[in-house]
Amino acid sequence: MSTAAAATGNGMLQVEEARQTLLDAVAPRDTSSEPVSLDAAEGRILAEDLTATIAVPSWDNSAMDGYAVRTADLSEDPGVELPVSQYIPAGQAPKPLRSGTAARIFTGAPVPENADAVIMQENCTALDGRVRIDKPVEAGANIRAAGEDIRQGATILTAGRRLQPQDIALAASVGIPQLPVRRPLRIAVLATGDELVPPGETLGAGQIHDSNGPLMAGLVRRIGCELVHSCRVADTSEATREALNSAAADADLILTSGGVSVGEEDHVKAAIESLGSLELWKIAVKPGKPLAFGHLGNTPLIGLPGNPVSLFVTFLLFAAPVIRRLQGRDTLFPKPAPVPAGFECDKPGKREEYLRVRLSKGRLEAFPKQGSGVLSSAVWADGLAQVPAGARISPGDVVDFFSFSDLVF
Repeated sequence: MSTAAAATGNGMLQVEEARQTLLDAVAPRDTSSEPVSLDAAEGRILAEDLTATIAVPSWDNSAMDGYAVRTADLSEDPGVELPVSQYIPAGQAPKPLRSGTAARIFTGAPVPENADAVIMQENCTALDGRVRIDKPVEAGANIRAAGEDIRQGATILTAGRRLQPQDIALAASVGIPQLPVRRPLRIAVLATGDELVPPGETLGAGQIHDSNGPLMAGLVRRIGCELVHSCRVADTSEATREALNSAAADADLILTSGGVSVGEEDHVKAAIESLGSLELWKIAVKPGKPLAFGHLGNTPLIGLPGNPVSLFVTFLLFAAPVIRRLQGRDTLFPKPAPVPAGFECDKPGKREEYLRVRLSKGRLEAFPKQGSGVLSSAVWADGLAQVPAGARISPGDVVDFFSFSDLVF
């Protein structure tokens, strides 16, 4: 780490450099899989590529209600009348279409053999046992060809994808009843500090309600992981070591908030170093300059800042990609969207800054108070605007925007 930090010239890692260093230090935790029903698959990580065993659709079918015809039986002039030889609702197999006739057909129904077009019913006039074709039609019109959506044997979903409802529907459409998924990643979260008091309890002098623990727990669940350990840790060496040992026994990853500085009451750093290994980083990012990374045995640990907004932002920028790597995901970090700024930054900063912003009328509006303790800014905002170090931003300048939904996926 010292080589990477020195490369910046100021002892701090750049954001992308820090993220990549973290990703290079971990690997997927478990390559085993388990089959789950479609009803239980939403949000799980697909363990294997899925292949279509059938084509979708499996046969040519009608794209709308109307009449199946042979275009050879029609003329270029409207008004041709054809007897209706059969009635084809969805779910029934048709007979071959007889020459010189039409078949009444409905959306999704199989197109009969010999028919090469479907005329929408709005372009026809139904008569007694016959139909008049009021507008011309070309061969292939209003027919969904077999395999148009999915070819038999095609890969429909790739391993590492976090399954969404539409993914599950796609698997169902080719008749797959169960999906192979990775087991959920198990994460422990530890909020450190004697000043933290659970919500609902009375605050004493100098105490605050613990928001970091619920914040980390919620983010862990949102990203598709299992929370196996969550606690507040008192500022003593014994309590810290006990909590870390317990977490390492059950978890694939440990997240902590606060306690990795060098003060007399910051016991996390010393406890991790005595139980495993720890590196403290300074990252050229605002908010959230301090970050810790280490291992307790084979269990990686990320130490996040204690200020709630710093914790929130560094989780999104650094911890979330690491979690996705450990999950075996196919995408680790989202691409930003270029959006015009509706705010001004006239004082270039020395660190890359992530402002809490929201999209309003095609521009990004910045929360007026960007302090690392202003948690309400994260509730008001719907994403982060990236402001490069040394940059001045004027209204109308295009900046990179990361929506919260893209950062926690």
